Amino acid sequence: MSPIVIIGFSLCAAACTMLGGLLALKLKTHLPLALAFSAGAVIGVAFFDLLPEAFALRPGDISLTVLAAGVGFFLYAVIDRFAGHDHNCHDQPHRGLIGAASFSTHSLLDGLALGLAFQVGEATGLVVAAAVLAHDFADGLNTVNVVRRHGATARAALAWLAVDATAPVLGALLSLTITPSPEGLGLALAAFGGFFLYIGACDLFPASQRGRPGLATLAATMAGAGFLYLATRAV
Repeated sequence: MSPIVIIGFSLCAAACTMLGGLLALKLKTHLPLALAFSAGAVIGVAFFDLLPEAFALRPGDISLTVLAAGVGFFLYAVIDRFAGHDHNCHDQPHRGLIGAASFSTHSLLDGLALGLAFQVGEATGLVVAAAVLAHDFADGLNTVNVVRRHGATARAALAWLAVDATAPVLGALLSLTITPSPEGLGLALAAFGGFFLYIGACDLFPASQRGRPGLATLAATMAGAGFLYLATRAV
């Protein structure tokens, strides 16, 4: 896949990050449903595309592929613990800055996953791109919310939003310098599958339920997963 295409999608991810953050500053009513749809989308890309593709690239060593997925899941859990997700802790700007830095790291990994997925093939790249766009929209929401929740100004939130929006482009550029073997790509995709499972199940979905518990939010999550399932069948 042409580097121009990869960079183009990473710029779209940056735009989604900015859009999510700006909406977080302006709107709140429907944000939980957007987070719920994003949760289903990123879980769907792990189950319906990344993990099956990883197994296809490494057909003779399933146990190591599963291990890579598990390592990815728990590594992301460790990263996420630095995000300062303490809803009872206000007026502590340093916790918000830690959280914003964590979300920017998430976005950097998204860009890296995007570029490596296109190395596998156009179909895999397009599906991962859809998940990255959905996740980075949510990352923009989360970056602004976590900074503002801990007492920082709107100006500081916008500054961190700009950092978060730049991160997927940097990750995509980094992916252009890496050319792993098919077996290495399989392990990388499995690890990113673990990343996305954690993002969806342990971050986005609980956040959507806190914001708007109920059947509508669950339905939005299922719709996101269904959308990604159909996308994997169409490409």
